[in-house]
Amino acid sequence: MKPNTRLSNNDCEPNSKPDLHRRYRGIVGSLCYLFTMTRHDLAWSYSELSQHVQFPGIAHMEAAEHVLQCLRDTWNESITYTRGSRNPNELWCWVDADWAGDTETRRSHTGYILMMNGRPVSWKSRRQDNVSLSTSEAKFIAASQAGQEALYLRETLKDFGYQQQNATEIYEDNLACVVMSENSVRRNFGFTLTSAAISCANSSRLVLSNSSLCAHIKWWLMPLPSLCLHPHSSATAAL
Repeated sequence: MKPNTRLSNNDCEPNSKPDLHRRYRGIVGSLCYLFTMTRHDLAWSYSELSQHVQFPGIAHMEAAEHVLQCLRDTWNESITYTRGSRNPNELWCWVDADWAGDTETRRSHTGYILMMNGRPVSWKSRRQDNVSLSTSEAKFIAASQAGQEALYLRETLKDFGYQQQNATEIYEDNLACVVMSENSVRRNFGFTLTSAAISCANSSRLVLSNSSLCAHIKWWLMPLPSLCLHPHSSATAAL
């Protein structure tokens, strides 16, 4: 999507033209297929566009057509897995979240991407179900969701004969979130995953990293202003 673009319900048209409505739903449905299968760089765009399928407006259609233009310019991009980039068949993850990024509901946005053999195997970008009271809480919820996906993929890989020998590292750039994951005290955040699920020695381990390491996830799965922080990234076109 275009930089600094946030779609709003104020741009919705309850009585939108049938042709516009039909075309918008078709575009969003096609983006859903691409996002689910191979185009993880569409995660944030699809998350925004899909919230306005019922009453799309002119602004929503323009944003959707901009995504189509980006796809036209990047039609030859693909996911290529290489064992030499990191430990072969080892699962690891980047996770991040904003805080109260949705100006209408004040809910935060979760984004994570799980990697193996140098390329993504699972990703997610969606608005959280509850309102977080702090940045660390929003990031802890995001890490919880990433931890659940990591546990699921570990069991799936085990069934295929690729059992993970070490804990899955989940990279997070918030120290408070990492500290909370190592604390066994139960928290009532409305969405709770105890430290056993994301820091168990045999499953997943939350690792503190600097913002540059987590920058890539913000390009594909999180909204701006991350674009302003990393203008050298090749993922600019996907936004």
